[in-house]
Amino acid sequence: MVLHDWRTILAAVALAAATTSASGTQEFQVIVHPSVQGTRISRANLSALFTGKTARWGDKSQAVPVDQSAKTPVRRAFTTTVIGLSMGELQLYWQRRVAAEHVFPPPIRNSDQEVLAFVSANAGAIGYVAVDTPIPEGVKVIALVD
Repeated sequence: MVLHDWRTILAAVALAAATTSASGTQEFQVIVHPSVQGTRISRANLSALFTGKTARWGDKSQAVPVDQSAKTPVRRAFTTTVIGLSMGELQLYWQRRVAAEHVFPPPIRNSDQEVLAFVSANAGAIGYVAVDTPIPEGVKVIALVD
């Protein structure tokens, strides 16, 4: 039981550290296709979309999440902050889901520009890019709320 308490504390510290940079600002911005209604998303709903626990928006339309490469700092920050797992833990999670339920992880793009292109081209799409990435027309930023 004590080990669990320490893991909880360490996870909370890691989550707080990954959420913000040294300047205290968020390291990523959540982006969606303009067809997605609303201007904000809860951390829990965002996590559910990116872990395959839900595949629909609140209006019942199809949600299409897209991840970044595991090699990117923005992916590590997003995974720790939103999903609450390390990259290794997330990989194990997906191995189990694929084997047991045939549920597959979101497609992966290698850069912010590729994520922007995917989101702008796919109705219902959602992704994330570095906080300093310019957002083109055809993509909108939504707020992440707790």
